Amino acid sequence: MMYTAVLSACFAVHLLLGHCRGDLRIEVPTVPVIGIFGKDVTLNCSFTTDANFSLSDLSVIWQLTETREMVHLYSLQLNQQADSFVNRTALFTQELAKGNASLLLRDVRIEDEGSFTCFVRIQEHLSAPIELQLAASYSKPSLHLEPNKNLKPGDEVAIACHSSGGYPQATVQWHDGKGSNITENITTSQVANKEGLFDVRSVIRVTLEPNSTYSCLVRNELLNEETQALATITGQHLKFPAVALWLTIGLSVCLLGLLAALGFVCRRKIQQSCEENAAEDGEEEETEARTVMKPLENADDKEAEEEVLE
Repeated sequence: MMYTAVLSACFAVHLLLGHCRGDLRIEVPTVPVIGIFGKDVTLNCSFTTDANFSLSDLSVIWQLTETREMVHLYSLQLNQQADSFVNRTALFTQELAKGNASLLLRDVRIEDEGSFTCFVRIQEHLSAPIELQLAASYSKPSLHLEPNKNLKPGDEVAIACHSSGGYPQATVQWHDGKGSNITENITTSQVANKEGLFDVRSVIRVTLEPNSTYSCLVRNELLNEETQALATITGQHLKFPAVALWLTIGLSVCLLGLLAALGFVCRRKIQQSCEENAAEDGEEEETEARTVMKPLENADDKEAEEEVLE
């Protein structure tokens, strides 16, 4: 560490002693660079100059802006890394002659987040800061019902949502089956693990109803990512109280009895109607038969009278 500090101080003095004999310009991103936890990230830094130069005239140093701790140092004689960045930094040395002084930072960690400064010296020196932000995706949430046994409609229960491994802190939202936002009734905690990543636990308390649906949405604003899980509480989770159970059975029996009685009455009505129709048909047939027989009787009487007259 002492060697690194002395080396960084000597290089800074070397920069200050440079003469301004060329128009040096340096460019870095104006917006923060987002690095994904555990992946490699490039901090872009490019320079141009009106003067011709050789690599022997070029020096590049990367350092932490706030602490001025050296990260990586390059000159024709040196290509040095700081102790805390050993085997994790590199320059694109083949592209230095083209004005590329970018820093490759490998396997980024949460503690790498912050501002870096790119220094370039070719006869004169110039520097520019660049901001690095870290991000990590959250795992798909898991939902748990607490308690999950001996439940009955109307009970107040807690639904817990858990997601882990994300960065920075997440935004958590809850919705019911209709899509309405019910986030105001939640308690959320976010705790960083040893790597600096956050474990999120959010709990919502609801009144239990059969076939009700709830969703937990975990959003990473920096990555513009969101992941969610759904839970539907079905009837198999619920236990009806004994009074309600017997009342349900009683009502079912009464309903079946009423249906049976109604069916019997309807059947009797139909049977009586059929009998009445049959009786009416019989009377009509008898009347018609009598009407047919009368002319025959009158004809027989006339024949008898004629025989007597003869």
